[in-house]
Amino acid sequence: MASQLTQRGALSLLLFLTPAVTPTWYAGSGYYPDESYNEVYAEVPQAPSLDYRVPRWCYTLNIQDGEATCYSPRGGNYHSSLGTRCELSCDRGFRLIGRRSVQCLPSRHWSGTAYCRQIRCHALPFITSGTYTCTNGVLLDSRCDYSCSSGYHLEGDRSRICMEDGRWSGGEPVCVDIDPPKIRCPHSREKMAEPEKLTAQVYWDPPLVKDSADGTITRVTLRGPEPGSHFPEGEHVIRYTAYDRAYNRASCKFIVKVQVRRCPTLKPPQHGYLTCTSAGDNYGATCEYHCDGGYERQGTPSRVCQSSRQWSGSPPICAPMKINVNVNSAAGLLDQFYEKRRLLIISAPDPSNQYYKMQISMLQKSTCGLDLRHVTIIELVGQPPQEVGRIREQQLSANIIEELRQFQRLTRSYFNMVLVDKQGIDRERYMQPVTPEEIFTFIDDYLLSDQELTQRREQRDICE
Repeated sequence: MASQLTQRGALSLLLFLTPAVTPTWYAGSGYYPDESYNEVYAEVPQAPSLDYRVPRWCYTLNIQDGEATCYSPRGGNYHSSLGTRCELSCDRGFRLIGRRSVQCLPSRHWSGTAYCRQIRCHALPFITSGTYTCTNGVLLDSRCDYSCSSGYHLEGDRSRICMEDGRWSGGEPVCVDIDPPKIRCPHSREKMAEPEKLTAQVYWDPPLVKDSADGTITRVTLRGPEPGSHFPEGEHVIRYTAYDRAYNRASCKFIVKVQVRRCPTLKPPQHGYLTCTSAGDNYGATCEYHCDGGYERQGTPSRVCQSSRQWSGSPPICAPMKINVNVNSAAGLLDQFYEKRRLLIISAPDPSNQYYKMQISMLQKSTCGLDLRHVTIIELVGQPPQEVGRIREQQLSANIIEELRQFQRLTRSYFNMVLVDKQGIDRERYMQPVTPEEIFTFIDDYLLSDQELTQRREQRDICE
């Protein structure tokens, strides 16, 4: 008791009170006065009695989801006594909030507070065109595995783990569309050209296109003719290319094959030529036979290439033209030459005429050139009644000679000559002899048809 009074010193005042009263005591002070004792000490002000031997000076620390490791000056049984220091820690999965170390103070309170909060990571955002699944939500050690929608590939971390610092490991991945779209072209096809044509009109359905990711096809391009186009003979590659939103592309192709039914190539008749429609040997083509001037066609005029690849009919021939001089009029004679032969009508007063003999001599040497240009010579020589008219060796009647002179205005008085075209029109008159080359040049420049020009180019050297 003497030591306690000494400790309080001047802070304690001894009061004698009557009657007797219940003494005042401070919980946890370690001081318990005798109830029968009438004297009590009142502290003015009263500080706690410091006694390091009191085992429960501060309340016992109890940290939920954690642990307090305490060290007391009095030893292991005094973990809440005055001066005790406790190190605070939390179980795994929890984070300490507050002081890591506290001390039991004379005020019978610990020097600080703390508690354990469960470690949580923030909720992961969803990724575009993908998702994730977690083993334990947003708690410690929870692993979230990412996956992408069909048609997408994951780039980045495939999984992330909630760590002790409350953050997720790794980084957020992305779902990338790297798969090309699916495209299927129509089947290849073969078609025959239409009659009299070298092309075939071909139709097809558009390709089947599907995107493996979000289903969006941004563009489909065609390389080649459009459906419904006319395709020429041969093989044609048609290619389609499809693009998705990520600019991935896929292509497909098919072949359009066009065939032309063809007949064996026809040969032109001897002393004649052919004119054909279309390509001249394809299905539906018609070839017409023509004979050179001075020749007449005998047989079918034309033949058609049939679907069986064979020509209809049989080939005609070109036979030498037979001139009938036993007609009743000059018109009947000239009609035989219409659109077949040109006429060079020579008139002279008598067979001894110098111009006449010169002209006939030059023409006899150019028979080949005259025949190539379909020219027939008619001679009208002399005076009636000895006047002679002839076509080669065939003699003309006096009546026809007179009509010919009147039609072509040919006088018997002097040498004169007229060139008549295939339509019976006089195209050039000569009062003096001319060389065959001059006649040929005039015919080649002004009287030949397109077909005759083609033949002339092919037969340019035939008379040399």
